[in-house]
Amino acid sequence: MIAVAIVEDDAGIRRSLEWLVKSSSEFSCVASCQSAEEALRLLPKAAPQVVLMDINLPNRSGIECTAALKELLPAVQVVMITVYGDAEKVFNALRAGASGYILKRTPPERILQAIREVHAGGVPMSSEIARKVLGAFREPTAAPTEEQNLSRREQEVLELLSQGCANKEIADKLSISIETVTWHLRHIYSKLHVRSRTQAALKFLGRQKNP
Repeated sequence: MIAVAIVEDDAGIRRSLEWLVKSSSEFSCVASCQSAEEALRLLPKAAPQVVLMDINLPNRSGIECTAALKELLPAVQVVMITVYGDAEKVFNALRAGASGYILKRTPPERILQAIREVHAGGVPMSSEIARKVLGAFREPTAAPTEEQNLSRREQEVLELLSQGCANKEIADKLSISIETVTWHLRHIYSKLHVRSRTQAALKFLGRQKNP
């Protein structure tokens, strides 16, 4: 039998989930909690294999509870079961250690199937949630600015260059050789698409005035 725990502050929903879990001979309900605090106190002893976790808990959220619970029980599989379907909450829950995310309006048999899937190593998600996750991965990411492409050392060299420092002064201030300064400048020019130290300095100073 798969040991299941429920963390849900709504008494009616909590009882319904308890009944659903107990209605199948595949599962046993080893704990039922109404808050994150209660869950973190009881679940380490109950040792569930799967936890059905609500997000909107009083005081500490289900996302916070999931992160703390994974530290106490690293092997536990958490399925968020909630009314919230926005992408931010989905990703925050997954980052916290959740292994699945389904909506409360999901049919009962699908909730049981989600328990089976996550216990077997799957990542159960309501179809609506799965579409949002896929959509987020398909969104183009913002191109990094040219300065963001520079290494930390290159940024230091560029800043000193913009202050009017000669190569030898830059080398002395950074405790590197003049050859190394020259090497960094070549990379800076290439990344900023400029041909001289003046153009590089102007580009840097322009960015500082208009971030």
